[in-house]
Amino acid sequence: MSDNSWRDMLAAERMRVDRQFEDRVQSSSFTRQQWGLVMTAVEFDVENPADPDAARLIADTSKLSSVMPQIKQMEQSGGAMGGAAGGGGGGGGLLSKLASVLPGGGGSGGGKRQREAESLAEEYAEKLQERLEKRDRWQSIREQAAQES
Repeated sequence: MSDNSWRDMLAAERMRVDRQFEDRVQSSSFTRQQWGLVMTAVEFDVENPADPDAARLIADTSKLSSVMPQIKQMEQSGGAMGGAAGGGGGGGGLLSKLASVLPGGGGSGGGKRQREAESLAEEYAEKLQERLEKRDRWQSIREQAAQES
């Protein structure tokens, strides 16, 4: 098996959780496109895989800061193509644009938005683990993760 074999086992379940999680994304400040970009920077890991009682799926968001500038840029350029109701603030007014070019400016990128993305990613990981448990796949994924660690 590949080095990511247990992660590969998540693929089908992630597609189903993606669909279930759509409402949650729509109620956030992220568009679908922005959330897709967030998820490219999120990796999943199994914490304490050898301990059946303590093991849990976690979202590793350490690479999230690398996509936040792109998310901010999408927002500023009206990247909410066909924008959903919860599709992300970027009002795009003059003051907003000026603030975004100042050092540390623009409240829509980085800090607050990154914390929101981290929180959503953790919530997603919890939903994914719940689905794996309901479908009796969690134990095999946990065991495979323990073997690979």
